[in-house]
Amino acid sequence: AGSRASIQTALRTLLAVPWPSQRDIGSALQLLAVLQWVLSFLLLGIVSLLLLIYLLFTSLWLIPVLYLAWIIFDWDTPEKGGRRMLSLRRWTVWEHFRDYFPVKLVKTHDLSPSHNYIIGSHPHGILCVGAFCNFITGSTGFEELFPGIRPSLTTLAGNFRLPVFREYLMSGGLFPVTRRAIGYLLSQKGTGNAVAIVIGGAAESLSCRPGITTLILKNRKGFVRMALRHGAFLVPSFSFGENDLFRQVVFEEGSWMRSIQRRFQKMIGFAPCLFYGRGLTSCRSRGLLPYARPITTVVGEPMAVPRVENPSRELVDRYHELYIRALLKLFDENKTKYGLSESDELHIL
Repeated sequence: AGSRASIQTALRTLLAVPWPSQRDIGSALQLLAVLQWVLSFLLLGIVSLLLLIYLLFTSLWLIPVLYLAWIIFDWDTPEKGGRRMLSLRRWTVWEHFRDYFPVKLVKTHDLSPSHNYIIGSHPHGILCVGAFCNFITGSTGFEELFPGIRPSLTTLAGNFRLPVFREYLMSGGLFPVTRRAIGYLLSQKGTGNAVAIVIGGAAESLSCRPGITTLILKNRKGFVRMALRHGAFLVPSFSFGENDLFRQVVFEEGSWMRSIQRRFQKMIGFAPCLFYGRGLTSCRSRGLLPYARPITTVVGEPMAVPRVENPSRELVDRYHELYIRALLKLFDENKTKYGLSESDELHIL
């Protein structure tokens, strides 16, 4: 009888415990979706490399040896169309990822499938959340908004030298930001290709902070030259809210820490940033998860570009200036709609 009473008491206690609501479950799934993404991009490559090095000195040494042979054989694949898996693009996890912030894609003009495009993605922010969510995942409806257009995203070529991480990037539709890779996409894959380039790159992440929008663009003209060589239309895009996802310790120009960051950037292709976001347990704690701030990526009007095999410097400069004007117009027309004030300006360095 005592045991029966104990069981009944335990059952009543269990039933009295409040079960998580659908909203709580949804929030947890969103948090996990963002966590796996952050861990993948920050740790997957280096952890895989260290693991393979460790396995070299164990009885499983054949695994890293065979994988190294595979990488050598497969070395050029990232620059020759990669190995995109459309099923990865449609993962349900990306819908939870989108809803965490949330991320929204806004179309202002049609993109005809009879042309190819280079989409300039601004700003870089810390981890390019807007560019990844909109151009790599299908969660924000890019293919529905722009039917017949196949989006791709470029990233540092060095990322494709990291074991396992390179396979992950290729499967999602990422490519090295090299002339060869971009040229392949714009010349060997017919029309209807949209290659997104985060033009500011690693240098821009150093000036990323909430409330200030600074782009590294004045001397970034390679994307214009590529557009002219392949007759690809130029399309500006801007992710409002990208710079609000993290807090960063910004070192002043001329300081020794800033010089170290610049040196690292020249040597390895990216600048080490001292940044933080929220923790896993609470939005008040500090950690590496981005803050839940809305991101709205506005895709602007395509700018027709002629096909010129060897464009002159003057021609590149002319279309570069036209692109900057189009980007400034896109920013000014949309800034008050998506969280900025009328007085906010876009600073271009």
